[in-house]
Amino acid sequence: MKNKFEELTNRRGLSKQGGGEKRIEAQHKKGKMTARERLDILLDPGTFIEIDALVTHRSSQFGLDKQIVYGDGVVTGYGKISGRLVYVFAQDFTAFGGSLAEAHGKKICKIMDLAMKTGTPVIGLNDSGGARVQEGVVSLGAYADIFLRNTLASGVVPQISAIMGPCAGGAVYSPAITDFTLMVEGTSNMFVTGPKVVKTVTHEDISSEDLGGANTHATKSGVAHFACPNEAHCLLTIRQLLSYMPQNNQEDPPRKLPPQQPAIDESLDSIIPAEPTKPYDIKEVITRVVDADSFLEVHKDWAENIVVGFAMFAGRPVGIIANQPAVLAGVLDINSSRKGGRFVRFCDAFNIPLVTFVDVPGFLPGTDQEWGGIIVNGAKLLYAYCEATVPKITVITRKAYGGAYDVMSSKHIRGDMNFAWPTAEIAVMGAQGAVEIIFAKEITASEDPDSAKKKFVDEYTTLFANPFEAASYGYVDEVIDPRETRQRIISGLELLENKVDSNPRKKHGNIPL
Repeated sequence: MKNKFEELTNRRGLSKQGGGEKRIEAQHKKGKMTARERLDILLDPGTFIEIDALVTHRSSQFGLDKQIVYGDGVVTGYGKISGRLVYVFAQDFTAFGGSLAEAHGKKICKIMDLAMKTGTPVIGLNDSGGARVQEGVVSLGAYADIFLRNTLASGVVPQISAIMGPCAGGAVYSPAITDFTLMVEGTSNMFVTGPKVVKTVTHEDISSEDLGGANTHATKSGVAHFACPNEAHCLLTIRQLLSYMPQNNQEDPPRKLPPQQPAIDESLDSIIPAEPTKPYDIKEVITRVVDADSFLEVHKDWAENIVVGFAMFAGRPVGIIANQPAVLAGVLDINSSRKGGRFVRFCDAFNIPLVTFVDVPGFLPGTDQEWGGIIVNGAKLLYAYCEATVPKITVITRKAYGGAYDVMSSKHIRGDMNFAWPTAEIAVMGAQGAVEIIFAKEITASEDPDSAKKKFVDEYTTLFANPFEAASYGYVDEVIDPRETRQRIISGLELLENKVDSNPRKKHGNIPL
């Protein structure tokens, strides 16, 4: 009997060694942690329970029968983050380069199936050389098994992917289906085809970092929601991210104790510049109205003309969407519409209320936008807001022009509480453009065209470039003092706590992808 216990202890010890000391040392020299070291930071101390630690591959071709490693290059199991259960897998680059094959894939699928059964978030720490070539098509099948589970779990349990090393070829599609992707600067990369293939096909000479590094995907493609300076920061960001999310789509987000914080901020009354074309930073508005230090921005460096992220009001998690007047005057374009639409849909899937701040002059004009599909991409954001059934509170701070007014959670697309500051301008277009269309003949025929134009602009501004016309129709529920914004949003969230709304019965809609 003693020998059996000793054998168990020995095998467990071997499973924790991964690919051995030399490969662990090589991992550290690259500035990377091992799979188990990452889990120690990610999870609450002492909570990790491993599953399938003794699994090995069953392949014998190309010398694999002489390379047996317990765990088969991935550590799987469950643990807790801030006392809440999560399922995790962490690919181990020290064993087979973290390559994915039959046994490796089945381990990941097992914890994903358990997560779906128990309504628990899934976190994947990706660090893999790709498919295990020696196992051929079986490796490809293992990828597809994971993709299917990612898809079925989408909108049911939160899924978070951290790219901690290489992630190439078919491996990139699993993180792409998950809700949030985090990357580490300098040590992680993602691409469908690597630099060598790119050079062969297109003759472009580019490094792995420039092609698919963290900063590339955080600023150019939008694939990465977060680019983190190091692995520890990445793992701690995951912990923070989960604090705004429920365990699954049947639960509400967790709440915190409300902070002792004034409900009135008089400085907001003067935050909008007197000149209508002068920019200001919408993040200053956000950070002054939400709970102190609660704003976690998502996609910070991509499509910066719209700001999205999580925050709290009196301890209640919300999703924030805001036009950013400091970048491109806050116009909506292809990327900002995609960014906003995806975020709105995530929040709606997981019962997170939406708070929208509007200062938008319209959609970005130009051939690049039109030929790039601004029509269908702009419709993604519109569709997402129309579809959302969670509480939706909107605050128009300044411009809300044209179709962009409709898109940004207006009353017409089921906005629940729509407020406007006195500085709000709600109209088909700006006064200058409107006057040039409406009074073109009168201005041309005038003895003093400049004075005539100014007169018409003033008239149009008085009639339409304000929130009161919209308020008279009930399109704005109330015009409020900016200083009251936090107070009114908190009150609105309390009022809407038990909101019930639904969409027509259907298999699913056909969002313009």
